[in-house]
Amino acid sequence: MWTDIISYFQDLEQRPLERLAILVGGLLFFWILEGAIPLRALHYKKNKIRHAGVNFFFTVLHLILHTGLALLIIRLSDWCRDQQFGLVYWFGTGVLVTVLIGVLALDFSSWLVHLVMHKNKFLWRFHLIHHSDTNVDVTTGLRHHPGDSLLRGIFFMLLILVSGAPMYAVMIYQTLVVLATAFTHANIRLPVKLDRFLSYFLISPNMHKVHHHWKQPYTDTNYGAVFSIWDRLLGTYSHLDVKELRYGLDRYYPEEKDEDIMTLLTKPFKKQDDSPLNS
Repeated sequence: MWTDIISYFQDLEQRPLERLAILVGGLLFFWILEGAIPLRALHYKKNKIRHAGVNFFFTVLHLILHTGLALLIIRLSDWCRDQQFGLVYWFGTGVLVTVLIGVLALDFSSWLVHLVMHKNKFLWRFHLIHHSDTNVDVTTGLRHHPGDSLLRGIFFMLLILVSGAPMYAVMIYQTLVVLATAFTHANIRLPVKLDRFLSYFLISPNMHKVHHHWKQPYTDTNYGAVFSIWDRLLGTYSHLDVKELRYGLDRYYPEEKDEDIMTLLTKPFKKQDDSPLNS
């Protein structure tokens, strides 16, 4: 069984239609679930389709950028294999431990780059486009400025280098993170006890919604992508009753512009106004 799984993921990067099917399938599943068990009533500027269209625009930009990054990722992973460079080669791990190390290392890269973007004022300019969405739903997970996506790719490659993650481990993680992103951003209501239980191991929907709360310090917590281990171990975990949530930003960005594509694209290159917005 493991041989078949490894074989499937080894060259998944070379089958873009299958990867796209995983992305679209996850989005559609949680899109439907949002209608069945919504967490809260969202108030879109026009409608849900228009909101999704804005976020899908940024997805297309991300996919174009990722096409170029994917070539570097493959070369880097293959170089690590050829040179026996990275943790999995230094310790001579078997397949299962290799997957575990690779997946955890890449998930740590997601946590780390997320933390860095929140703490660095210049990088925050790009990431705040993600946080400017005042209606967090399954499509919000796709809403990243190209500058944000590029930085994520750099950190991703850095942790491939450290871990030596082979391509099958890389593709297993990328599949996990695509599905996890849809799950954690989806406007779905899980039983409170189930959500809390999941949050001890995984980033649960309610846990990530706290990260989208409009005010600090909640915005600067719960940075994880797939696993909650990093937030819990490194002191960045927080909890907030979902009834108290309000999405968006309390500064930097006027709420009426959160679906204006040109403003979203150009905002990072303009002087930031960090005075509190009217609420």
